Amino acid sequence: MDKNAIEKVVTQYMAAWNEPDDTARGALLEQCWNDRGVYVDPNVSLAGHDALATRIGEALASRPGARLEFMSGIDIHHNMVRFLWRLVRADGTCGDISIDFGEIGPDGRLVKIVGFFGPPPPLP
Repeated sequence: MDKNAIEKVVTQYMAAWNEPDDTARGALLEQCWNDRGVYVDPNVSLAGHDALATRIGEALASRPGARLEFMSGIDIHHNMVRFLWRLVRADGTCGDISIDFGEIGPDGRLVKIVGFFGPPPPLP
């Protein structure tokens, strides 16, 4: 899979996190998320297209008017990706920069995202 195709998949994934319409969000996820894809962040671990669509809907409902935006390009090697993002609230204030690591499956869609929120912990 070429770099442009992988960047498109990750961009669609981020767009899904900003899509308030359930049907449109589902269509985006069909394009970029494997049916058995696994999503893990500090608050949740889930698998499957429907579970991710539901989680995104819950997140959108909990912060009306907010959106996620890229804070870096998409770093790609082999079938792995990483990118930085942040939450921009409806009032324009921003959350911490966070990072996601992902894996692209043989079908060209994401099979795994592992997210970390905020800055890394300091050295002891």
